[in-house]
Amino acid sequence: MPVEKVNNSSDLDAKVPSCLQLTSIGNLTLTSDPSHRCVKAKVVRKGPVISCPQRDDVEMLRAEIKEEDPLQSTTEHTSINVIFFDTLAKDFSQSVTQGDIVLIADFTIKKSPTFLRDNLHPCHLEMDNKDACIYVCPSAIPGPSRSEAKYIYVPLNKLKSKTMVNVYGVVTFFKQPFPSRGSDYCSTLKITDQSDVKVICTIFCKKLEDHPLIFRVGDIIRLHRFKAETFRDSITLMNTFGWSTVTFNGIIDSPIVPRTSSKSFYFGEADKRTVQKLRQWAANQSLCSDLNTSLSSVQPHMYFDFTCQLLAKAVMDSRCILLKVWDGTRCQHPLLKVAVAPDELEGECTLAKDKMNLTANVLVYDNHLEVARDLKPGAFLRFYNLHALLQKAPGQLPDQPEHLSFHLHGGTVYGRGLRSLPAETPDLLSLKSVLEKHVDLDEHEEVNDGTLLEIWYTPPESIVLPNNENPGAEADAGPAYTVQTCEHNTQRITLAQVKRSTPPLSCHVRARVKKYLPQQLYQCLKLFCSKCKTMKDVPDDSAVANIFLESARDNQPCDEQWAATSSANSREPGRTISMHVSKDMVGESSHMQLIFIEGITLDEISVLSRDHKNLVPVRSENSKMTRMDLTAPFLFSGKKRYYGCKECSQNTFENPVFTGVETWDELAVAEVLGVQMMQYRFLIQFELDDGTDRIEALLWEDAERFFHISALDASGCQDLQDKIQTIMDTIQPPESSLEEHPWMDFCLSVYTVKDNDRKKVCYQITNTEIVKQ
Repeated sequence: MPVEKVNNSSDLDAKVPSCLQLTSIGNLTLTSDPSHRCVKAKVVRKGPVISCPQRDDVEMLRAEIKEEDPLQSTTEHTSINVIFFDTLAKDFSQSVTQGDIVLIADFTIKKSPTFLRDNLHPCHLEMDNKDACIYVCPSAIPGPSRSEAKYIYVPLNKLKSKTMVNVYGVVTFFKQPFPSRGSDYCSTLKITDQSDVKVICTIFCKKLEDHPLIFRVGDIIRLHRFKAETFRDSITLMNTFGWSTVTFNGIIDSPIVPRTSSKSFYFGEADKRTVQKLRQWAANQSLCSDLNTSLSSVQPHMYFDFTCQLLAKAVMDSRCILLKVWDGTRCQHPLLKVAVAPDELEGECTLAKDKMNLTANVLVYDNHLEVARDLKPGAFLRFYNLHALLQKAPGQLPDQPEHLSFHLHGGTVYGRGLRSLPAETPDLLSLKSVLEKHVDLDEHEEVNDGTLLEIWYTPPESIVLPNNENPGAEADAGPAYTVQTCEHNTQRITLAQVKRSTPPLSCHVRARVKKYLPQQLYQCLKLFCSKCKTMKDVPDDSAVANIFLESARDNQPCDEQWAATSSANSREPGRTISMHVSKDMVGESSHMQLIFIEGITLDEISVLSRDHKNLVPVRSENSKMTRMDLTAPFLFSGKKRYYGCKECSQNTFENPVFTGVETWDELAVAEVLGVQMMQYRFLIQFELDDGTDRIEALLWEDAERFFHISALDASGCQDLQDKIQTIMDTIQPPESSLEEHPWMDFCLSVYTVKDNDRKKVCYQITNTEIVKQ
């Protein structure tokens, strides 16, 4: 039934059916039978109507209700969350305001997932039954309506962890929304206010259009219903249930026009005064300095923000889109031109602007492609962290000057990205006035042979090498996905010629990767001992966990004269966790200490290592401290784990010396413990095919250079592991034929090794890198 209104509280009491018992909020438990109970309370907080992804995006609303006279309650909890679904959510939103008294019945009782954060009742009530009853009595003093709503805003220096807050701030840094590991997009920004405290805010939301509309550093942003948390000793903000944002231009005297995707929001005179005060303060602090650079002032190797208009666009390949843009100013350097077939270009002809050095050809890569695909010619854009590079065009003479090209590389570092700007944005007024000066340009001039000769085709950020051996015209048809970084001045040869050659030999080849091993890329990460040249797999977590469990079982804390020891009971009955620190380090920051820890599980030490730089797992043997089996890591540092070589490490360590060490890194820890540290290495086998023959070549000594990724960093970072997988999926696209695989330029080392007293010819990929994006 819909929400029903009554005139006063006595009428509300009369609505209670005889079969129902009026129940105190504090007496509700998960085991309570709600079928014969009803609750009467005041609405102290009401959220907006939003969609619930866990219920196929059905509409929902959450409200907090509180007993009218908490002093009469004999229990601690007098407030509880109530969640309304479907039509009840809409009816409640339209009929009930903050301060009203409600009577609800036919609810279900569920465990509250927010109990520890909001300190309300450990249960919450859900109203989604068609027979649910909701009666409302308007409060004697009406709650704030939408037109007169009031919010309390907390200064950034007054934020407290585990609280829900509303804040205003000036944006000092931001990243455009990017895909998270889940199904949401993530926005990151940093804000400040008159307290001069800077706070990082993180926003997760499935819809791009619901993220904050931030155009530049210095914009003002209002955040509603954000949760303050402590992370690495700093307060951070994260969106939570019912969140909303509104942004404003931060320039003084510009119109105060709210930017938001919300269909309804409150913005009154008090908000205008807050925005004006923040604008004035930000201007005095020089927070709104214009980072935008015009095309006429761009210099080689710059990273800059660029506001412009899109003239035309074209898809170059699956990983690159060309955007032809201008801002009405003339570049002082020759601009690299990128030729595109007329039927591939979407938008207007730009030949006249190209001749006048007015058109910038921007090559957009990777995670920015999604935004670039949706752009329409004529739109106004802003690039963030755009890179200006000098490049030679194929066939260009050595004494000719290099040309300026523009690349929006993949990733979001330094806020890198792009976005379209609404045509009415005040930031565009100066741009539009400049563009209007060029309205008489004849974009339809005849295209003649001389014009076409001025246009060079330049593959995105790659080097096309001449094929002097000419193994096939197909190999020269397009750009390679790799570049060679060696200093060999050798001609490219075919794989058939490589096989006929006499080792040792270094040579250049162009081929495709037919397949690679291991297919499970986590298996390509190995441990290598530089002393005994042993290479082994990184131990599986289950094997390491068993070593920790065996060590923790019946462990008796060791007693060392050099150590200060503290102990704590674990969640597992009978197991004690002991932490030992050198007495020389007592009083130092825990981040600087070398901490020996025993009686702990793998999961527990992995959690602890997030906040402690150097954790050494140990066990007790005859009350003396000794290392754990070196199958397990000897050191945990953040997300990184360090392993030692069993063959080359000392059997044990006694009376370690901790003085004289300025910085405790992995090398210093290994030396104190007598451990020969193993290095992380990549090891991958490629089967190469160029149409003349096939060979199997190893990539390992130069693998980090190949991927532009450290094996050690990749061992503890899922993002880097995903990046390697993306590279491999590009080298060998899943479920594709060999003809669809990209051509790659390799530097090969050909050498022999002894295998059972026989010489075996081997091939290794060296001095080769994936083209940087």
